[in-house]
Amino acid sequence: MSADSEQGRCAHAELMPLYVLRALPPGERRLLDGHLTGCSECQRELESLRPVLESWIAWPTDILRPADSLWEGLQERIGGQAIDESVPQEVPAWREPDWEDVAPGISCKLLATDTEGDRVSMLVRLAPGTAYPPHRHAGVEELFLLDGELWIDDRKLYPGDYNRGEAGMSDDRVWSETGCTCVLITSPSDVIS
Repeated sequence: MSADSEQGRCAHAELMPLYVLRALPPGERRLLDGHLTGCSECQRELESLRPVLESWIAWPTDILRPADSLWEGLQERIGGQAIDESVPQEVPAWREPDWEDVAPGISCKLLATDTEGDRVSMLVRLAPGTAYPPHRHAGVEELFLLDGELWIDDRKLYPGDYNRGEAGMSDDRVWSETGCTCVLITSPSDVIS
């Protein structure tokens, strides 16, 4: 097949083998049902696959079913450990984290830690008249203000405002006259000035 004819080929045609085997998720299958009504290329592709499928249907099922010895060998190769599905796995109950005072007038509630990505998600609360120390971002910092007012350098944030600080940028003056609470997603490796 030439490159020109390959470029003109319907993108859905490559999905026809999965369609005919009923191996597509229901949503994709419904989309292809609709597509097939108007695409002659996909109709031809589907028709060319039907004889193959019909020949498989005629095969005896014992040919298609793996032998018990294959399953036994596979179980041995993966460690011989059968999974006991009758015993439910213990899922630890979620526990509301506590607020921790991390500095005078600053409290945090750690929500999640991603050590691999060097990220933490937390709630931060500043008491009225409190300043957060100047710092340089080790990674992207995202802040969403929930209540109160917060100044970040020369920008005043109100409830519902979002602020994004790029890695390497510095926040020299972060403070709240009214007190505030925010969601903060940041690197725990920020450098405090």
